[in-house]
Amino acid sequence: MTGRLTDGVVLVFGAGSSGDGLSNGEAAARTYAAEGARVVAIDRDGAEAERVAKEITAAGGEALAVRADVTVEDEVARAVAESVSTFGRPTVLHHNVGVPVDGSVLDLTREQWDASVAVNLTGVFLTTRHVLPHLLDAGRGAIVTVSSVAAIRDTGYVYPAYNATKAAVNQLTVSLALTYADQGIRANAVLPGMIDTPLVAARDRAARDAASPTGRVGSPWDVARAAAFLASDDAAYVNGVCLPVDGGLSARCL
Repeated sequence: MTGRLTDGVVLVFGAGSSGDGLSNGEAAARTYAAEGARVVAIDRDGAEAERVAKEITAAGGEALAVRADVTVEDEVARAVAESVSTFGRPTVLHHNVGVPVDGSVLDLTREQWDASVAVNLTGVFLTTRHVLPHLLDAGRGAIVTVSSVAAIRDTGYVYPAYNATKAAVNQLTVSLALTYADQGIRANAVLPGMIDTPLVAARDRAARDAASPTGRVGSPWDVARAAAFLASDDAAYVNGVCLPVDGGLSARCL
């Protein structure tokens, strides 16, 4: 690691894991810490937030665990306030929360649709709403949202609520990038493709490997390294980008 985020404070929403194995959020939190940042590991599962924070401190980094649900504004506000109280003003917001729901528009209930919007899209709005003022006060900062290749391409899975909300995350990110560019704020999205995470562990691994142009799925570390680059000064003139991290999947016609 390069230490390119030394003295930074990174808030990682969705830092825990939904099952056994490494999640994109945990990989991001650990990568930011390895790059020298103080990391706030935030998750709706407090035990997961604590686990990731302990892993970071055991490796010699600085971390704080905070429990918060990104769909509950009071909890988001409290998480940001606790982060500021402990580590000072944030320099990076990393939003990793997102959940796919299988089912066509004829299969989904209204409740499932609304829940997808709340988790995948409204959560980005709420976390940005409460972190952005601190970035603006500092006159600089980076926002990294984790979207999905499903926002721009059909991935073979029938989950229109996920596709639609992640597409909206892309455009929200672009809107933030252009609205606040002249105030020192950059906003970019990472679009993972077929990644080996606990969220999709139950799916056919061989089929997912075959779906990638590389012949294998990616690792959460691939997503995390792209995010760390976008958050760092190495990407100082990179703004409003929706970056696929997918082994070329989104570039393929079939």
